[in-house]
Amino acid sequence: MADDYDVVVLGAGSGGYAAALRSAQLGRRVALVEQSKVGGTCLHRGCIPTKAWLHAAEVADTVRDASAVGVTASLDSVDASAVGAYAERIIDRLYKGLTGMVSGRGIETVEGAGRLVEDRGRPAVAVGDRILHAPDIVLATGSYSRTLGLPIDNERILTSEHALQLASLPESAIVLGGGVIGVEFASAWASLGVDVQIVEAADRLVPNEEPEISKTLARAFRKRGITAHTGSPMSSVDSGEHNVELTLKDGKTLTADVLLVAVGRGPSTQGLGFAEVGVEMAEDFVVVDERLRTSAPGVWAVGDIVPGLQLAHRGFAHGIFVAEEIAHREGLIERAPAPVLDREIPKVTYCDPEIASVGLTQAQAEQEYGEASTYSYNLGGNGRSQILQTAGLVKLVSNPAGEIVGVHMVGGRMGEQVGEAQLITAWGAHADEVAQLVHAHPTQNEALGEAAMALAGKPLHAPD
Repeated sequence: MADDYDVVVLGAGSGGYAAALRSAQLGRRVALVEQSKVGGTCLHRGCIPTKAWLHAAEVADTVRDASAVGVTASLDSVDASAVGAYAERIIDRLYKGLTGMVSGRGIETVEGAGRLVEDRGRPAVAVGDRILHAPDIVLATGSYSRTLGLPIDNERILTSEHALQLASLPESAIVLGGGVIGVEFASAWASLGVDVQIVEAADRLVPNEEPEISKTLARAFRKRGITAHTGSPMSSVDSGEHNVELTLKDGKTLTADVLLVAVGRGPSTQGLGFAEVGVEMAEDFVVVDERLRTSAPGVWAVGDIVPGLQLAHRGFAHGIFVAEEIAHREGLIERAPAPVLDREIPKVTYCDPEIASVGLTQAQAEQEYGEASTYSYNLGGNGRSQILQTAGLVKLVSNPAGEIVGVHMVGGRMGEQVGEAQLITAWGAHADEVAQLVHAHPTQNEALGEAAMALAGKPLHAPD
């Protein structure tokens, strides 16, 4: 049985449902294919549940440290099942709202495992006994947890998805991977009473961030009792009845109740017929041009299957872009959308302390422009940060023309500052222009203004 649409979207995660919603908003007849639930990894197994666990961890820390601000309180215990139930309630509310929005815009959700096929001489999507045709097909099949070939048993060796389903927390854990996923879980578990060790093959935690950020995070983790083993990759893993042992290349052996494998995510593209229909692939990623077109006619790709940052909000931006690009071609909107640039996408790591960044690192700026100017403002001079008892910094990077091309922050709640940081870098603001803006006192947002004032050569609450 064949069905005809204006747009068919394969995958209903962040990028897929964004493409579907915007296409429907622009008057297109849309089919959204999903084998699981609309919302994908981010809503059901990633962003939302992990941040719910991290909030529970923040509450535990607040109660535990209440006496520091003159409040008498005690932390009796942590009920992992109850935390999981709390996360599920949030997911359920968001899921109901999302599915209502999808159906309300007239989008047909097709349940089942879809794959790309060739039919009528063009790419189409097969789902069961149905063939979905459209002049434009959007591939949005998302990503999966990489495992390095380790035997995931959901008891001793876990992925992040399994970790979110634990009915009780382990007494000790090894986190394999010191990137975003690894440090977030390590942070949450440590706050909830787990003895945590992190293993990162690179020479520092969060190696894609500024070295100053990594150094600040490592120092904060040490103070919290989180042990980080960096610069030595895993050699072997031995899972027993009562614990798991991980041996490093340098010969050191670590033992814990569980091992969380948090070494990143891979693109979910295998066995979906992409290459067979003429979509160029590179190491399982879909190759696209700057306008997210694949090598197959009428086929686009968005989100985690496109090389680059694997972030839900990048998927949203990709999905909206493709919907508007198609609509512009059809004459439904006047202006073509601007391409989505990874360097303009903000990143937040929700550990404690939080990490937020956008734009170029100092090293990247020096490579691109030949030289760069920087200033790092210590949160020790920020009143609100002192009230919140958090340490960290805000680092600005500018090019020879004076434009701020990178903002890098670490400290409690720094993720809330990245919106202004994105505006600064995306619009090419100069330090003296940002310095003219009035930042409310006392807020952590002042730290951005203080850093800009210092970079412009007129510091206020910072050393000359």
